[in-house]
Order: sequence, then structure tokens, then C-alpha cells
Amino acid sequence: MPVRIALFRGINVGGRNSLPMKALRELLESLGCVNVETYIQSGNVVFQHAATDDCNLSRDIGAAIKKESGFRPKVLILTEAELQQVIDDNPFPDASSEPESLHVWFFDGKLNNIDQDSIESLKSESESFFLTDRAFYLHAPDGIGRSRLAAKVERLLGVAMTARNWRTVSKIFEMTQA
Repeated sequence: MPVRIALFRGINVGGRNSLPMKALRELLESLGCVNVETYIQSGNVVFQHAATDDCNLSRDIGAAIKKESGFRPKVLILTEAELQQVIDDNPFPDASSEPESLHVWFFDGKLNNIDQDSIESLKSESESFFLTDRAFYLHAPDGIGRSRLAAKVERLLGVAMTARNWRTVSKIFEMTQA
């Protein structure tokens, strides 16, 4: 069975949409997922599943969480190869030594009509970004807490997405290799 990565958006953030990782693992196992492993409390899961359609799998996981917990998170499913590609495409390899300064937004869909000038206008002097058809990379050495670009990138790109720092991306990839 192929390895998949589920990135959940909005689980256990700010005291809202609480879903313990043990309950999430059990729920995924009830849907036929095997070798389910979670990383930190914000919804990062590595598992195997025989499904051939990741969109249907994502929808089924979201519906099961809604039924059990009363809220429906956005669930982005990646293959191991897709995650590997995001890692290979990293344009800021030096930032790996400070993994909290590099963030990746994973897209749930295709980009349309990108306003590069608006994106550039929000970038602070210390920030650098890079855009692929699958991800948006932001190197923010001063942090993303006050970054105008980080706050508005989803609206500017017009696609649903979820972000992870490079430490998390690297750890999730390590989990796929175990």
C-alpha cells in the first residue's frame, strides 16, 4: 500500500476544533488506514491506504471527523513523491539550519491568475519567497508572526492551503521513510 501524508488545517489551533491525536489515529484506522503515525498536535499524519483517489479519501476523512467531532477540517492528502518534490524544490537550502524561519504552504488545488506584484509588495525587506505549482515557500528570518505576506498569501493566490515550517516538513518526510 502506498504511503500518504494527511495535513489537516485548523485542528487543535487556539483551543478550537479539538481532536486528540489518539482519536484521529483510531478514526483513520477505522477508515482502512494502516501504520498510522501522527506528528505534533496540529494534524500531521503519515499512513498507508489502498485508495486510488486521494480526493475521495480526503472527503471521507473530513466527513468522518465531522460525524465524530462536530467540525469538518480541511484535509490535504499528499503522496510520498509529492512531499519529496516539495523538499527537492526548496529554493532556500541554507534556511534548513534554521527550520523555523522557512515555511511551506501546500496547495489544495491549482493556481490561477497570480498577481506577482501584490505578493512582492507585501514582502518585507528580510523575507524571500518562491512559488511552484504545488507550494509557496517563505523564508522569514524575523518570523512569520508579523509578516503581512504570510497573513495574506492564501487570499492572493486564491487557493485553499495549509502551512508547515521546515522542521515539520522534514520530520514528516522522515516518518515516510521509516
